[in-house]
Amino acid sequence: MSKESSRHAATTGNTYIDPGADTKEGYAISQKSRALAREAVGNETLEDRIRQRCSIAVGDFAMADLMRFEHSPVQAALDALRNKAPIITDIRMVRVGIQKKGHASEVLCALDYGAEIVKEKEITRSSAGLLALRDRLPGSIVVIGNAPSALLSLCAMVKDGIRPAVIIGAPVGFVNAAESKALLRTIGIPSVSTEGTRGGTPVAVAAINECITIFIEG
Repeated sequence: MSKESSRHAATTGNTYIDPGADTKEGYAISQKSRALAREAVGNETLEDRIRQRCSIAVGDFAMADLMRFEHSPVQAALDALRNKAPIITDIRMVRVGIQKKGHASEVLCALDYGAEIVKEKEITRSSAGLLALRDRLPGSIVVIGNAPSALLSLCAMVKDGIRPAVIIGAPVGFVNAAESKALLRTIGIPSVSTEGTRGGTPVAVAAINECITIFIEG
């Protein structure tokens, strides 16, 4: 596992912001949740902030212990956002959940691409969409919250020379979810993932949205 970030801006506290909270009540709920998460999870590094937010997203602080970080993925995500790199998701639920304010990255969904590849190869729509988006993948932020098949296809493309800036891989389930994430952690790309079968859209969205929040903070 890579060394975690420890710069001053890593922690939240009196400087806490939530760009997704649009009302006073919403902000108060978010602030209280984060205070509880800081106490339970820790608040020393950028990675701790991802652990906090993902734990809040699933309502279980045990999620923090399942998070895995390889090759400084938070810094890689910040650099990609600075470069206005596209954010590519496996399903529309992930796309919808991603914070659109505070950055200039286009957010794309693999399901909107590759219909002809589905028919030709008889693979999942999310896998086919990533294949269709092959030319957009280099330097991109890829966020997978549902489909292990998409993550396996992406790992294969990485082994074939495609280099996203960072991959957030949190597919959930009992078929290939754990295996796809274990593979992700071996391919040399900056990544955030979860150990085992747990994960899902809330975790993937929480991870990228916290990166976006950190980016907004500067």
